Amino acid sequence: MAKDSTPVADAETEAMDRHFDDFHIAGFTYHDGVDVFDELKIGTALTLVAEPDNRYDNFAVALYYRGHKLGYIPRGKNKFIGKFLNFGHTELFDVKINRISPEEHPERQVSVVVKIRNINPKQSPQEKT
Repeated sequence: MAKDSTPVADAETEAMDRHFDDFHIAGFTYHDGVDVFDELKIGTALTLVAEPDNRYDNFAVALYYRGHKLGYIPRGKNKFIGKFLNFGHTELFDVKINRISPEEHPERQVSVVVKIRNINPKQSPQEKT
């Protein structure tokens, strides 16, 4: 804290506070990932789409790139995100590719980071008291 008791936030602290989860895309080999693999880059934004009627997982969340389904958030990591999306909070998360490893097994080639969207970028989360 600053001397006047105002919280001090730097870029590293804010980025850490926004981090929600990271994972490899599950099912990458079964969907459109191969068709668009050459277009994917670190920093590429992805779209989350809840699939509450998915017969295998009520919390299933698909990841899309320009209308192409790349796969899913892994089952063990999708419950909270799926719940938020199922209740209409579709603008809550920023999702980007943070690692691409072509030499890895296809199920481990693309890694994603999910961050909580900062709705007030001029004010860090620490300053909202």
